[in-house]
Amino acid sequence: MPDITTDTLIIGCGIAGAAAALRLSDDPNHDITLITRAASSDDSNTAWAQGGIVTRGLDDSPDLLVQDILHAGAGLSLPAAARLLADEGPRLVQQVLVERCGVHFDRGQDDEVVYGLEAAHSTRRIVHVGDRTGAAIINGLLQTLAARPNVHLLTSHTAVDLITFPHHALDPLAVYEPHACYGAYVLERDSGEIIRVLAGQTVLATGGLGQIFRNTTNPRGSRGDGLAMAWRAGVRVVNAEYIQFHPTALAVRGAPNWLISEAVRGEGAVLLTPGGEPFMQRYDPEWRDLAPRDVVARAIHMEMIEHGYDHVYLDLASKRPASFIRDRFPQFVENCRSYSLDPTVEPIPVVPAAHYFCGGVLVDGWGRTDFDRLYAVGEVSCTGLHGANRLASTSLLEGLVWGDRAARDIQQRRRQPITLAQVPPWIYRGEGDPDPALLEGDLTTIKNIMWHYVGLVRTEERLARADRELRHLFHEIESFYRSARLNDSLIGLRNAIQSARVITYMAYRNRASRGAHYRADATAEPIAAGADW
Repeated sequence: MPDITTDTLIIGCGIAGAAAALRLSDDPNHDITLITRAASSDDSNTAWAQGGIVTRGLDDSPDLLVQDILHAGAGLSLPAAARLLADEGPRLVQQVLVERCGVHFDRGQDDEVVYGLEAAHSTRRIVHVGDRTGAAIINGLLQTLAARPNVHLLTSHTAVDLITFPHHALDPLAVYEPHACYGAYVLERDSGEIIRVLAGQTVLATGGLGQIFRNTTNPRGSRGDGLAMAWRAGVRVVNAEYIQFHPTALAVRGAPNWLISEAVRGEGAVLLTPGGEPFMQRYDPEWRDLAPRDVVARAIHMEMIEHGYDHVYLDLASKRPASFIRDRFPQFVENCRSYSLDPTVEPIPVVPAAHYFCGGVLVDGWGRTDFDRLYAVGEVSCTGLHGANRLASTSLLEGLVWGDRAARDIQQRRRQPITLAQVPPWIYRGEGDPDPALLEGDLTTIKNIMWHYVGLVRTEERLARADRELRHLFHEIESFYRSARLNDSLIGLRNAIQSARVITYMAYRNRASRGAHYRADATAEPIAAGADW
């Protein structure tokens, strides 16, 4: 496959990347290349999102949403980012998702939009499409993009590394120029060829990193690809210690950790011990089962550790009629029934699972990083919105808002791509295919280290152990990477170990507990800003 030159390269096609592509495609003379490592363009974190997307409810206001975001963020959410989301988000939901992409959010018998309630929200403001909201949104965006001739969507294309100057520059005088990104080296998975994709602007929209933990609600591709590429290039990363663990993932042996949406608790479900006793009142007397995610996830974790439970239970059956549950949460019911469980008549076993990366590549209100021509949007970025703990159902809206804003900034600053003569082709090193047993074994080791030592409850001893073990494994994987023929799994493994080391380092350095970063041995007051490296 020949090298590619394009106006804008977007790496990842969830809501953030797709929203950026849609806005850019309004200019028919702007060429957009959108790539995803997945074989199907709708295989993304967005497609897995169930609960809904925040907009403005009937008894709501921008000020009230800002207040809820700042409360959930445990003092680390950036007020300016919260204000931007509250002011621009609801308009974009209507204009982009409803009017342009034809997303039909649920309506009641009076044909009015139904607003859901989720944890830490002070009013009903979440719109949804059953419990398949993310899939409905990304399908609408991708169908709209498919009609745009200037958008070229390439599946089964894995970004290997960013092309940055002066690092990749053939001109030695480039060392005197500011850091800039000019595209990426990309693996064409079907042929095994690594091509140069040169772009005037590059947008990282690669999603999260839940797959570096043993239990996660994320799809297989969530390995920290964007974070690792940015880190290797020297782009600034902040708040990486703040990993949000969703309180309720399905806990059935042999089943995936399917997320059970927070909207289930918003509709009245309560958490129970295996003996049938509610317990959240002991951890948060005011919010109880609707406390912020970090509080609920740690409460479940502590119940399991202290009493030796394998899981706890989530009970909606005793709170709502079976017909309501089937209509409101069809995917939840379907997933449970595939493992002989019925949430309309019985409590469902649940455990916490790694869910969302609150930190990431530091960006401003337009998605700009500290590298010229490089943007980051969605979960890979850190806008400051989520602080130490994300408010439920704000992630889709953040992706929509910052994806749209990044595109608008690109339109204003539009720069031309450099020429192929200025960038070296990829140098192939390894010859043999990587051993799949080593790939699987190394990734399993990373997942177990991160879950046990860098999980919901952290200590200096656990983090130090994780750092030592990850450091050794890092050198083994780098040697592996340089001696074998590259494929998607080996690239993902390299990114997973890099992301794990960044998170562990920042968690070790931050000795104070705040939000999703909980240190059982905390010795300091929460710091005013997240650590960066």
